[in-house]
Amino acid sequence: MKNSGQGIVFDIKRYSIHDGPGIRTTIFLKGCPLKCEWCHNPESWNPEPEPIDRISRPKRFQKPYTEKQDLIGIEMSVNEVMEEILKDEIFYDESGGGATFSGGEPLCQTAFLTALLGACRERAIHTALDTSGEAPLKDLKAAARLADSILYDLKLMDNEAHKKFTGAGNRRILNNLRALDSQHPRITVRIPLIPQITDTKENLVAIRDFLLTLSIRRVDLLPYNRLGKAKYQRLHRTPAPDSAEPPSRPLEDIQRWFSDRGFEAATGG
Repeated sequence: MKNSGQGIVFDIKRYSIHDGPGIRTTIFLKGCPLKCEWCHNPESWNPEPEPIDRISRPKRFQKPYTEKQDLIGIEMSVNEVMEEILKDEIFYDESGGGATFSGGEPLCQTAFLTALLGACRERAIHTALDTSGEAPLKDLKAAARLADSILYDLKLMDNEAHKKFTGAGNRRILNNLRALDSQHPRITVRIPLIPQITDTKENLVAIRDFLLTLSIRRVDLLPYNRLGKAKYQRLHRTPAPDSAEPPSRPLEDIQRWFSDRGFEAATGG
């Protein structure tokens, strides 16, 4: 078992503007309890480094494995990750940005995550936690206490549909959000808009009505990203069929469903 000072990272994205306020550095931690059919980061599912077919010169987060494959994901220390974060510190100061911890599900590496959040707090670097909420509540609370903002994914309100399309039900996710709502003042709910699955009026109105029982009023609408499909082939996995269906409703209609009820609804993060 790794100690809290080490974890597995599969990417670090610099100059991000869609993972919280300002210009950010997003750190992607390996491991996820969900297997969403539309996931554009399937390399995040396995918590350990894994083979991926090589298509170009190996990147920093891909180590040589065989002549045709690399291992994606590398072990890093808290200090090594912080060195990467601090390279962009000047941009955080000027834009109100900071570091975002994503995945996969970053709470799969709770000890490493909380150590990173604590290190950022010591340097007064703004932090955001991007989570599915599919984690033990004690782990979520431990990380939330150290995070300046929470980006919380909500996908489907129907438990059986959630199980069908993500591999797990949503009861813990909803219960965790209820518990977190009373303890953290800066939560943004992020909704992936998957054609004919999550973007139906029935599902979105159900999400809206659920949020009306809470204090959260910031919603980010995330259009479907098809760019991850090629990764399934490189990982030798079979992707879910790619729906050719158009979105169920224009994005403007979806935004209005939320804004008319007092939500601040934005496209992207």
